Amino acid sequence: MTAPEPDQPFLLRRADALAAGHDDAELARMVRRGELCRLQRGTYAHSPAQLPTDGAARHRLAVLATAADLRAPAVVCSLSAAVLHDLPVWGAPLDRVHVLRRPPASGTGSTRLRLHVGQVADDRLTTVDGVLVTDVTRTVVDVARSVPFESAVVVADRALRTGGTSRDELEQCLTLMERVPGVRAAARVVAFADPLSESVGESRSRVLIHRIGLAAPDLQVRVLRADRSVIARCDFGWEEHRTLGEFDGRVKYGRLLRPGEGAGDVVFREKRREDELRDHRWQVARWTWSDLDRPRAVADRLLRAFARGRR
Repeated sequence: MTAPEPDQPFLLRRADALAAGHDDAELARMVRRGELCRLQRGTYAHSPAQLPTDGAARHRLAVLATAADLRAPAVVCSLSAAVLHDLPVWGAPLDRVHVLRRPPASGTGSTRLRLHVGQVADDRLTTVDGVLVTDVTRTVVDVARSVPFESAVVVADRALRTGGTSRDELEQCLTLMERVPGVRAAARVVAFADPLSESVGESRSRVLIHRIGLAAPDLQVRVLRADRSVIARCDFGWEEHRTLGEFDGRVKYGRLLRPGEGAGDVVFREKRREDELRDHRWQVARWTWSDLDRPRAVADRLLRAFARGRR
């Protein structure tokens, strides 16, 4: 059997296969042979071996598969909308597809579908990959109403950074939703969000710094030589303590690689840079992804750097 071309990458819908002259027995044989993977009732994935392993990418496929069976009017929303908008979802479950229906719809959904009932203005709707979805502004607010603060900040920071929304738009959306449950939590997220945060790790770091009670740092701090040339651009800076903070993620080191270089070259260059920063009376504190789950360790590291900076 040669499967018909799907509307979306990897996806094959049973209705399309039947319309092309195939039958359920053929589909079942393809599943047994490993040529198709059954995503859910009536929807299959082509080339299962090539299916993404990343949770967000797999959720995107689940959203596209679910959207094909939704009866209008239904809108993909919340975390599922965030995935379609390429916003990073960290620390929040992607086990169900989130769908919004306007009243008088009711229901709770199923093990694979989370049904929300509420109002959404037409100007807060858009389409992504042919799917009706809440726009970035409404998506950020909905996510911020329903997930933990840290997870919501990750989404809001990226949305602001990429220009998908603005603080003014978010605040206007909050005002219009002032009676909706969770909007106060969303307002705290919007107030805290910052477009200067460049990665999930930096967003999580900002939340950690806030929670351990340290002063909010400046972001993307440039340190200059006397001739105004740049020594370094660091993630975080506390000028009053002469301290710079660096979140060291693997992705960042990958970006720093120059043609023909290995990881050791980057580490050596970073050490020289750090030595020059110290020559200019700056202290440097570093932490990694695993450190983000050990806030006391990060706090101690920063406080020691603050103390050295005061000498």
